[in-house]
Amino acid sequence: MSAKPSSTLPPFDPSDPLGLDDLLTDEDRAVRDTVRRWATDRVLPEISDWYERGELPGIRELARELGSLGALGMSLTGYGCAGSSAVQYGLACLELEAADSGIRSLVSVQGSLAMYAIWRFGSEEQKQQWLPRMAAGEIIGCFGLTEPDIGSDPAAMRTYAKRDGGDWVLTGRKMWITNGSVAGVAVVWARTDDGIRGFVVPAGTPGFSAPEIKHKWSLRASVTSELVLDEVRLPADAVLPEATGLRGPLGCLSHARYGIVWGSMGAARASFEAALDYAKTREQFGKPIGGFQLTQAKLADMALELHKGILLAHHLGQRMDAGRLRPEQISFGKLNNVREAIEICRTARTILGANGISLEYPVMRHATNLESVLTYEGTVEMHQLVLGKALTGLDAFR
Repeated sequence: MSAKPSSTLPPFDPSDPLGLDDLLTDEDRAVRDTVRRWATDRVLPEISDWYERGELPGIRELARELGSLGALGMSLTGYGCAGSSAVQYGLACLELEAADSGIRSLVSVQGSLAMYAIWRFGSEEQKQQWLPRMAAGEIIGCFGLTEPDIGSDPAAMRTYAKRDGGDWVLTGRKMWITNGSVAGVAVVWARTDDGIRGFVVPAGTPGFSAPEIKHKWSLRASVTSELVLDEVRLPADAVLPEATGLRGPLGCLSHARYGIVWGSMGAARASFEAALDYAKTREQFGKPIGGFQLTQAKLADMALELHKGILLAHHLGQRMDAGRLRPEQISFGKLNNVREAIEICRTARTILGANGISLEYPVMRHATNLESVLTYEGTVEMHQLVLGKALTGLDAFR
């Protein structure tokens, strides 16, 4: 088959150089455009101020607005959830993180961790009690796995749940918990005599507290907390009945990591676009710096990695929609895309020069946010070892 004459080809689109829009359905584009408009109108005008202040004011109102969009637990079915495809959920994550990683983290923790845990492992009563209000943004959720001394090795967690008659009593601490101090419900993982179990903990339960963590230099427009469980007494039906062992929390993390594969490309896109616009208007030596070879080389390399990353994310989304996405493949995507997103931000900063460190531009904000995204829900080393084990058949974790 011969190639079509060049006169019939569509024009080159700098914002979509590979023509990836052709992979999307009309419904995909509608979801993407709806979330992009919300983020542009609601978040972008305020985000620099929120970031500088280290606050996310009005988070409960934001959650309700995101619920109205169908963005909370959007790939889940039933219970007021949108039932969107994995690709559509990914596109929403990309658009949210193009505004700020903190906003995407709010949505990821709500939907892919707290809601997903209840939806996948909870009883019907737990689902009916919590999911509709969480999908609407009326209740914010958090997910308690990481501890002050336990990160990449969750099997070593110290939070413990013991039986006392017909009740459970939880004691321990969790750390670096997104949404913690504003959550109405927490999904907390603890050791028991029967293995690791998950518990649904209403925020008002005696002995439960969530002091906010301050003085962060990353994810500043995000609520991050510690969870303190001081002999928190829960009824027997607070346990997630379908999760025993690490498969429960790790299954939730896989679902959330998938969103990061897409979201990190949103931060990268925003930084690339800022650098491209700047390069076309900033003049040095008598012409725009975008006219110099070294600047064009940087822009070309950034565009390559950005759109390769989006293509990878779309491929993984299609596999998830087909029920064929393996955890190792999610590690592949998270490792590559976050790493490349950080490099895109750093290169964009060099194009902007000193202006790159100013909050008048999004680049440094995205770069510092991605330093958190790089290590949460699996550090670089952990994902390298996941892939290393898959490639060699040899376990280097122990």
